[in-house]
Formats: sequence, C-alpha cells, structure tokens
Amino acid sequence: MRPTEFSDEEIVRAGLELQSEGKNVTGFALRQRVGGGSASRLRTVWTEYTNSQNLAPKAPVVELPQEIAEQLNLVSAALNERLKTLAATLHDKAVKAADRRVAELVHATDEQRKQSERELADAGLAVDELEEKLDAALAERELLRTKLDESNTVIQHQAIEIAQLTERLRSTTELLTSTDERLKAESAKASAAREEAARYAGQIDVLERQNAELSAKLEQRSSSS
Repeated sequence: MRPTEFSDEEIVRAGLELQSEGKNVTGFALRQRVGGGSASRLRTVWTEYTNSQNLAPKAPVVELPQEIAEQLNLVSAALNERLKTLAATLHDKAVKAADRRVAELVHATDEQRKQSERELADAGLAVDELEEKLDAALAERELLRTKLDESNTVIQHQAIEIAQLTERLRSTTELLTSTDERLKAESAKASAAREEAARYAGQIDVLERQNAELSAKLEQRSSSS
C-alpha cells in the first residue's frame, strides 16, 4: 500500500510542534505526529527547512563605480602597493567567506549526522519493541505447544483407559451372557426335576392307594377266616 502523502507545510508544522515540546525531530517522530507518510521523506523535508533557516544571507557583490574604475586605469605605479594591499584584503575576505561557508557545511553535516543518530536511535527503539513482541509471541507459542502436548498425553491416557474399560465391559458382558445361559440351563433342569418329582409323587400316591387297598383286603380275609 502506498504511504499517505503530506504537504511540506504540514510536515514543517509538525516539526515545529515537536521542537516546542522539547522533543527530537526525527522521521519516526514526524510520522507519528502527522499520522503516516514515509519517514525518509518527512525527515528530508524537515532537513531542507532547517537548512534554509540556517543559511546566512549572501553578502551583496559590490561593483566599483565607473569613476573609480577610470581612476584606477589612470593611476601610476605609485598606487601599485595600494592595489596589492586592496587585493590582499579582498583575498582575506574571500578566504574568510570560504571558511565561513566550510564552517556552515561542517555544521550542517554535523547536524545531519546527529539527525541520523537520532533516526537510528528511534529505529533501534522500534526494533527493540518488535523484538519484545516477537519474544512474547514465541513464548506464548511455546506455552500453547506445551499445553497441546499435555492435552495429547491426557487424551492418550484416556484412550488407553477407555480401551481397557471397553475390554472389561466386553468381558463382563460375555460373563453375564454365559451366566445367563447357565441360569437358563439350571432353570430348565430345575423345571425338569420338579416335573419328575411331581411324576414320582403321583406314582407314590398310586402305590400308596394300592397298598392301602391291599391292606384292607388282607384284613377282610383275615376276619373271614
């Protein structure tokens, strides 16, 4: 996504606000203040503004009047020493102007270096913040992985317990089925035994009645004799 563009006036106004608050004017600080944009462009606009404010006004070039120029053309050799002195003075002024310009360039370079250092400091803070967030994310991921491993271990143990309980249930079911079949068989045997006992009881009753009849007949015969 292309960064949002801001006007130079907005950038300069943000920089002045940061200065009034006693804060360093860096690309990151400008970006935070204006609410977006390229940090590099914001810093460049601010640097150009500060350089334009620090430049000393150029000394106007003084041209010699025509009369003086004509006088110089007419002077004799006696004025050569004066001209040499004037030339030396002009040379000295030129050297001083050059020195001043060099000093300004050195100052601007030093300011640029300090600005770069501040930019690097801000970038370092941003990197440190990102590293802290990354470390926190890695720690959270490791914690979640540990919890997942623990959950998998619990699930495995539960699966083993479920398998064992299933096997016990199957064995218990088989045992109950076998016991039920035995109970049914024993019940059938008991029913058969009861029927057999009832049959024997009937036979005993018949035999007892027959025995009673025989006893009665024997008594009658004994009485008759």
